[in-house]
Amino acid sequence: MAAVLIALLAGYDRWTYRPRPTHDSGRFGERNARVVHIADGDTIDVDLPDGSKAVTRIRLWGVDTPELRGGSAGPMHFAKEARDFAVQVLDGRQVRLGVVADDTRDRYGRLLAYVYVEPEGRMFNEMLIEEGFGYADRRFPHPHRDRFVELESQARSERAGLWREGSVDDMPKWRQQVEKRRKKRDSP
Repeated sequence: MAAVLIALLAGYDRWTYRPRPTHDSGRFGERNARVVHIADGDTIDVDLPDGSKAVTRIRLWGVDTPELRGGSAGPMHFAKEARDFAVQVLDGRQVRLGVVADDTRDRYGRLLAYVYVEPEGRMFNEMLIEEGFGYADRRFPHPHRDRFVELESQARSERAGLWREGSVDDMPKWRQQVEKRRKKRDSP
């Protein structure tokens, strides 16, 4: 049993419980793939093998869309719209993956990537935020974080997508905390 525990822990950073960096940037970075499944607005599968799996599960880096499986209350506000947008733009399409060399997997083993829709080359991660289908995920640093926050601010001021209606209570828990800090900072 101790050997199994050691083997499990050896592949994970003990402070963040995230897989240690691998050679994913070399295997997946700047690769083209076809989208074969859309789990929700920010999680897709592409037709590249990942170890023993026939497909690679991608978590869009730097964006968080409302969850389809929001617990006992059902889907979160705007979750279906976010997924439908992902299906409309990505389903069956060729995409190019952008992978950050130092941080390639989330705690569930999904590949963290920027996804560029071919042949136009538009970054889908940005499109989700810009159109109001997702939030700029401020929880983790990444190269496009400031740009994503800027796009979210613009979408919010234009009341695009999920910013059109809904309340702080409709947001993910981490985002509710951001809103509380924002409100506290902005109050006189």
